Amino acid sequence: MFEALSEKLGSIFKKLKGRGLLREEDLTAALKEIKIALLEADVNFKVVKDFIERVKARAIGKEVIESITPGHQVVKIVHDELCSLMGGEDNLSLSQRKIHLSPNPPTVIMLVGLHGSGKTTTAAKLAKGFKKDGRRPLLVAIDTARPAAIEQLISLGSQINVPVYGTKAGDSPVRVCSDAIKKAHSEGWDVVILDTAGRLHIDEELMKELDDVKAAANPKEILLVADAMTGQDAVNIAKSFNDRLNIGGVILTKMDGDARGGAALSIVAATGKPIKFIGVGEKIDLLEPFHPERMASRILEMGDIVSLVEKAQEAIGMEDAIKLQKKLKEDRFTFEDLKDQIKQIKKMGSLENLFGMIPGLGKHISRSVGTVDEKEFIKIEAIINSMTKKERESYAIINGSRKRRIALGSGTTVADVNRLIKQYLEMKKMLRMFKGGKGPGLNKFKFPDLNFFRGRS
Repeated sequence: MFEALSEKLGSIFKKLKGRGLLREEDLTAALKEIKIALLEADVNFKVVKDFIERVKARAIGKEVIESITPGHQVVKIVHDELCSLMGGEDNLSLSQRKIHLSPNPPTVIMLVGLHGSGKTTTAAKLAKGFKKDGRRPLLVAIDTARPAAIEQLISLGSQINVPVYGTKAGDSPVRVCSDAIKKAHSEGWDVVILDTAGRLHIDEELMKELDDVKAAANPKEILLVADAMTGQDAVNIAKSFNDRLNIGGVILTKMDGDARGGAALSIVAATGKPIKFIGVGEKIDLLEPFHPERMASRILEMGDIVSLVEKAQEAIGMEDAIKLQKKLKEDRFTFEDLKDQIKQIKKMGSLENLFGMIPGLGKHISRSVGTVDEKEFIKIEAIINSMTKKERESYAIINGSRKRRIALGSGTTVADVNRLIKQYLEMKKMLRMFKGGKGPGLNKFKFPDLNFFRGRS
């Protein structure tokens, strides 16, 4: 999402870092470019103006001008101010960015927002997260004006094995809400997630309905689900809903899209309410807690190793990690292990998102291979699945006739099979180098040919 902004800021900072000394006019010119980059990224004008003034006050000072590395100091100031802009520790405490659970269950969470913002899918994602934490969530479809919305929530609930309170088109949203909370009390459901109908913030009649639902449900949390693709208008939407309902926070959806990211940088400053989660894909498990400091690092291409490690810990169990470590140590990494690792990587989310978390790697890959086609993982798995057990364990026995059989069985070509074997051997070679402590630094390391993931020879 922040690719264009990251590229422009990177170009500005590169010029600053290339200078031994910085004059005030250099900083002024750089700040003007930063201002333009932020406005082009759809950041709210008033937010940009305040941001630049804060950066300028800190940057045009003796400690920066006379610093040994003034360019790096400016980058640090911009990073700190981006954190603050999105609700960093100085502005919003960690507790404000969490969902508050009621000491007397059930905790009622009310999702509000416009039509098409992703409320129903987000409701299911939240429910899955609570279930993973050992809670007993209940989903409630309050969009009784649209039968399709009720059916969608029931379908999503069945996928994650979370019950959906039965409603039908035409039911009173207020009555449905009250009945569902009574059911949660009697049956021990400790989190109730209300999926309300989408509505325009200027529609007085529908907004009044939200007032009534709020009064009946007395929710612990009211979360606005906002589509990040709406750009600057997301700020106006958030302000309107907040003025009416006093929301507790925001969930930004479609952060994996090609919007310019202005909403994420504007919404906290405009409303004073935190972004609590971001949706990074349509799959039900692709909802992440929002960390301003980590997002700022990713925008400035400093990476986000903490999030990467957290994703890896979720996807890879300790027992599996120990087994893999032992195999690597004994140089017994097979095609079967490669297939297992692909499955683990797929659990962690999109490849481009993962690459963006590694400092410097995202830009390297985007320049080298462009968009990574994750569908090619299916091709790799198909090739490995077409191998016999012996072939997976010992690549050396895969001769020409075996390659033709594997290609035929996987619906690929012999060239695809050859390319996978080549990549596998390069990976084994790299792992041996790092195992022996002889691995080159990232600046000397030659990245493997990732064109396979794009289906290119």
